[in-house]
Amino acid sequence: MTARYSTPGRGYSHNVPGRFAATETVTEPGADLETSAPTTHFHREQARSIVSGNRSPDVPFDWSINSYRGCEHGCVYCFARPSHSYLDLSPGRDFETEIFYKPNGADLLLAHLAKPGYRCQGITLGANTDPYQPAEKRFGLTRALLDVFIDCRHPVSIVTKGTLIERDIDRLTRLAERGLTQVSISLPTLDRGLKRTLEPRVASGERRLKTIRRLADAGIPVTVLVAPIIPAVTCAELERILEAAAAHGASQARYTLLRLPHELEGLFRDWLDTHLTQRADHVFSLLRSIGGGRTYDSRFGHRQRGHGAIATLMGDRFETACRRYGLNAAATKLRTDQFRPPAALGAQRHLPF
Repeated sequence: MTARYSTPGRGYSHNVPGRFAATETVTEPGADLETSAPTTHFHREQARSIVSGNRSPDVPFDWSINSYRGCEHGCVYCFARPSHSYLDLSPGRDFETEIFYKPNGADLLLAHLAKPGYRCQGITLGANTDPYQPAEKRFGLTRALLDVFIDCRHPVSIVTKGTLIERDIDRLTRLAERGLTQVSISLPTLDRGLKRTLEPRVASGERRLKTIRRLADAGIPVTVLVAPIIPAVTCAELERILEAAAAHGASQARYTLLRLPHELEGLFRDWLDTHLTQRADHVFSLLRSIGGGRTYDSRFGHRQRGHGAIATLMGDRFETACRRYGLNAAATKLRTDQFRPPAALGAQRHLPF
């Protein structure tokens, strides 16, 4: 793939064909690429279910909800990009500009929790796409879900890099008071210049640290998620990020190494060739070292942490820094013993969508 220059404010200014696409559009050499900001289109999706099960031993949850498909944050490394191929859309620009939302999510959650014999287990918001991406300000789907969790006294974890989560501190505080929530804030870099192209529509690292502080001050347990760590790009920042997050009130920390499934490998190489040209070959050499000769090892137990000397060193650095800054001293375990089935609430919800 030849290098393409990104549109300002977007991760990718072009579309690459998804792996299931029947046709491919080829740009002629020397042709002008789109430089104007592409328009975001929102698509209403009347979902039939909202809670998804997880079989991966690599993630600390069994159930998750994704109210959105696609994400305007435009992070170039997002492992969810290839999922747009299932919609016959591109993992490139389409992933950032063709956003699907599920307006009946809260009602579907109520129906899920009302199933006979339902056993209360934690549910995670944001396992695939960010629940506090820009579309949430318009549609409020995450806020509606939080109201269900509050009413049913059900545990919920959140993974986000969106500072819009501060809007819902009132809801999250009510959950935290009962031991029913914790929030993970993704923070892969504190470098403003790097962030502008790596995560074009996300707040700066400094701004996300303020979000960590505001959540922690409200009594909400916060984990800093250093993800992804990109060899020779962000890896040198690991200790600095952990120190800053701990100083702003984070009590837990996790990390993952860069994952490049399916089309994402070509997209990320394209980004490197455009923005970090001199480092591109070195980065991919390190990724192959971590992946046992492959750019990405998709096997459980390897895909998030890698293996080999470099991966071991990264893990050792992380553990040492966590001890130094007092992170992960005690685990946050959400309660499941307060659950109230929806039938016990005696009211139906009708959301105005």
